[in-house]
Amino acid sequence: MDERVTVLLVDDHAVVREGYRRLLERDPRIVVCAEAADSDQAYRDFGLLHPVVAVVDIALPRSSGIELTRRLLARDAAAKILIFSMHDEGIFVRKAFEAGAIGYITKASAPEVLVEAVYAVAQGRRYLSRDVARILAKEAPAGEVEAVHALSPREFEIFTLLAQGHSAAAIGERLCISAKTVANLQSVIRQKLGATNSAQLAQIAARCGIGVLGVKERPLIPSPSRPP
Repeated sequence: MDERVTVLLVDDHAVVREGYRRLLERDPRIVVCAEAADSDQAYRDFGLLHPVVAVVDIALPRSSGIELTRRLLARDAAAKILIFSMHDEGIFVRKAFEAGAIGYITKASAPEVLVEAVYAVAQGRRYLSRDVARILAKEAPAGEVEAVHALSPREFEIFTLLAQGHSAAAIGERLCISAKTVANLQSVIRQKLGATNSAQLAQIAARCGIGVLGVKERPLIPSPSRPP
């Protein structure tokens, strides 16, 4: 990405925001254009500054980061929200994606993960930190996970790229195949997974913990319990 990525940091702890600012601005292409301590301030700053990415905590005064995500997307459908939270429970992740967030990482993540996530979200790609991806994979319905495992290697590769937000044309260029071939395989993937559209494919991917950049493995299937 050639242009600088402007970031709005939303967290109610000033010391925490300062640490995130220092971390992000180690990369000269990232500029923290504003910091907000609550959802109302964040909403105002977003409207004034139009940052490329809003990095949002869930636990905020006035209203939660998930509700803020809904408000920002209602204001600007192109808003790109990265949730950065201490909560790693699946319910929070699912609610964040239902609200329209593109990425979700936990505060237990390594420092470089935040930078990587900001770039991914800036490009419109889904991003999950590895710990969140594994939790979602374990919580996904067994039948759904098994269906994903049943995809061929090529189908799974395309499914993962679709889950990250890549277009058929971009996937075709990346894999050196035609966009038409990608579209045909996408139809096969939908049929195998019981999805009728791209949104449902993305939801299945999120439930199975797929979509994080750098995580190539398939979702975990819990080992069957052994008889006593």
